[in-house]
Amino acid sequence: VRSSFSAACTGLSMVRGRAGPGCRRVVCRNGGYEGAGRSSGVRASKRWWRALVPVASMLSLGVVLTSCGGSPSLAGTSSTVTYCTNGGVDLAVQIYHPTDVPKNPVPVVVYFHGGGWQQGVPFIGAGTHFGDVETSIVNHGWYFATVLYRLAPEWPWPAQIVDAKCAIRYLRASAGFLHIDPSRIGVIGDSAGGQLAAMTGLAGPSAGFDVGQYADRSSKVEAVVDEYGPTDLAAPDWLSSPIAAQTDQAVFGVPPGGDPAPLVAASPVTYVAPGAPPFLVIQGTADQIVPPSQSVELAGRL
Repeated sequence: VRSSFSAACTGLSMVRGRAGPGCRRVVCRNGGYEGAGRSSGVRASKRWWRALVPVASMLSLGVVLTSCGGSPSLAGTSSTVTYCTNGGVDLAVQIYHPTDVPKNPVPVVVYFHGGGWQQGVPFIGAGTHFGDVETSIVNHGWYFATVLYRLAPEWPWPAQIVDAKCAIRYLRASAGFLHIDPSRIGVIGDSAGGQLAAMTGLAGPSAGFDVGQYADRSSKVEAVVDEYGPTDLAAPDWLSSPIAAQTDQAVFGVPPGGDPAPLVAASPVTYVAPGAPPFLVIQGTADQIVPPSQSVELAGRL
């Protein structure tokens, strides 16, 4: 399925289940750019686009390959650092990188875990979906980072997106000693993590989420992979879903029938505008948690 906007390229892959069985080929074209899952690679006819194409193409490749069999081990070496202290909580990012430190700065892909904004940990294991993404990316010579963020109800929204954006600013501020390229940062997430990835890619400084440390750095990212993340929390399909009853009040402070303004402010579709980064949106048609129409709406608006 193909859709283009501005000078970027947005792909929507619809597969069964949440991540979908078997392998799926995702193709996305715009002018001289053509990206595909598996090994066909990418082509770019314009030099200015080359700096961004590898991020989007590798994200696509890593996600598509994960449905084709698990790797027996994670790749490279990992280290844990505190990226920010928000609300008195030290927040950690686990950074996976090639064992041999790259001579030149390389891209980094940042993962936000799912769990309804109320549970979950950023742990990834060998042979799992995101374990395979890590292996694909690190074996390519790039970095992969997993972010610990604060959870509701102890920390209601917008704590989660505040932390996510702080993690990006930290990585950009620390790019020199981490050996990463601050101009090539991509994000990926599943379910609630997909919503965080999309919000990180779309909500700019005027949204009010860029608070805290490293305020002189940008939280802008160059590519987004959203795996079945909620995108319009004020839409009827979301409000009538079973998961909304479990999250809207506990996470966003909105009781049934309450003022939807906080839900609108937490919805990625609210912030779609020209200049948005490239997106790969993956959604299962049989998803019983996040309505597939949520992903369709985001892709359509992009």
